[in-house]
Amino acid sequence: MSDSAVTRSTGGPVVFVGAATIDSIALVGDFPGPDDRVVAEDLVFAGGGPAATAAVAAARLGVAAAFVGTVGDDADGQLIVDSLAAEGVDVSGVSRRAGARSAASVIVVDQRRGTRAICARTGPEVDTSRAADLLDRAEWVHADHLGWAAVRHLLERPVEQRPRLSVDAGNPIPGFTPAGVDLYVPTVEALGRIHGARDPQLLLDQALRAGALRVVATDGGRGSLGADASGERAAAPAEAVDVVSTLGAGDVFHGALVAAHVRRLPLADALAYANTVAALSCLGLDGRSAIPTHDDVEAHQRARTARPA
Repeated sequence: MSDSAVTRSTGGPVVFVGAATIDSIALVGDFPGPDDRVVAEDLVFAGGGPAATAAVAAARLGVAAAFVGTVGDDADGQLIVDSLAAEGVDVSGVSRRAGARSAASVIVVDQRRGTRAICARTGPEVDTSRAADLLDRAEWVHADHLGWAAVRHLLERPVEQRPRLSVDAGNPIPGFTPAGVDLYVPTVEALGRIHGARDPQLLLDQALRAGALRVVATDGGRGSLGADASGERAAAPAEAVDVVSTLGAGDVFHGALVAAHVRRLPLADALAYANTVAALSCLGLDGRSAIPTHDDVEAHQRARTARPA
């Protein structure tokens, strides 16, 4: 990673740009077949969306976080904004589209197989017109697949005059290239789709050749690995927990990874930190309720280190 990307600090907030939803989540013993009726083990209503959940994770970890996105002027939109504000996330950059319906999902989690099915209603396109000041003051800007188009212009500024950019590239982003991006975070699977199935370390090399200053790839139950333009490389295994649901775990990982960068953790420590946060979030059915605090993470890591080999 370039020296300027490592050392430059504005002390501003981390701004998360992209999708926010309201989710209805059912936990069932087995996924229902056609015309089946099953009794849910649990049913919860919670906020979701990649960028919004990453913002909640960062805030829970003690980082000043703001969310920028667009909701409808419906009741779901109010719930989305209220759930973010309740977590201490700055929502001053959220816009409301008159006559539009907010993004929402119905999610069924299959407890036996550890899988899920998602039925989603998309929301309005991201509008950053209320967020110019937030983006100018930001230390980091993190965008998901819906937020990238709204922030890509920041790369046109000289590096010392812009926030550092982090991109969640687990979902396809039309026209996206990681050139100049400070922290590029795809999955190993997504890198394989772009560059062809090959060794994960070779996929990291390809991402760096494409211009990313630092790339961190998540690899499901195998953990995460990263590399940057300076030659630094690291990998961290996944944390073993009694998983209730993996819903939102990748989004939580992204928020925790940016929080680790704000805290200036070395790459290896940043990966381990984000892995721990994401794993602990899987103790809840929804993607947010079990996100730990920074103190929780430190306590968990101390306890893990103290366990006999």
